[in-house]
Amino acid sequence: MLGAIIGDIAGSRFEFRAAPQKDFELFTDQCSYTDDTICTVAIADAVLNHRDYQEALLDWCRRYPDPMGGYGNCFYDWIHSRNPQPMNSFGNGSAMRVSPIGWLFTDWQDVIGEAKKSAEVSHNHPEGIKGAQCTAEVICWLRYMRYTKPDIERKVEKFYGYELPPMKDILKIGAQGHFDGTCQETVPMALRCFMDANDFEETIRMAVLCDGDTDTKACIAGSIAEAYYEIPEWMIEKAFSYLPDDMLAILEQFYDAIRVDINK
Repeated sequence: MLGAIIGDIAGSRFEFRAAPQKDFELFTDQCSYTDDTICTVAIADAVLNHRDYQEALLDWCRRYPDPMGGYGNCFYDWIHSRNPQPMNSFGNGSAMRVSPIGWLFTDWQDVIGEAKKSAEVSHNHPEGIKGAQCTAEVICWLRYMRYTKPDIERKVEKFYGYELPPMKDILKIGAQGHFDGTCQETVPMALRCFMDANDFEETIRMAVLCDGDTDTKACIAGSIAEAYYEIPEWMIEKAFSYLPDDMLAILEQFYDAIRVDINK
């Protein structure tokens, strides 16, 4: 969960702005959490406190109505609707918020089932559901089944049909100003960043340097990398400094639930 939040914060200042440069500073006063973090916290809250996914998302998004970068237009309308209905969306929002499910459920069938439930309240297009299921299941595979990176890449292609693009192609697309707003684009790109990186920080940096939807790409890549790499303590402390108390409370509850000490 912290991996997703760190990626979101690090990528936040580049979305719709000047492209990141090599060796960019990860955390500055221009960074903030965005809708990615808010929605990730909402999904964790739903699982931990036995809330309906829609109820938790509406609660947290209405609690924080104006995050950095705002919400996507359709999702904004969904949040503020009197009777929110699924939008048949395949936007990458379903995948960026799903990471807590990959940790809080240990059986792969439960993981993909809950990922589907978390997605379909808003993103009920098959590609929107698939993006959430793939992200959550990869986390589960890494966390509980200890698959290698080559294993993961083969399984992602076999079970989800995602062929991970080479990094040079992702960088080229980003340099052309393309904004990767869909699950079928962002999830394979984020997975490639994880596959090619050597540690957690490099995963985040690679995802941000790919440009496009920088915060969401880094959010998804970071959520996956957390299941494989240790997050440097200084990055955890910096992430904490950006978050309000109610989000920190959910984080503490989450890590208590999975019995990982994030304050070591």
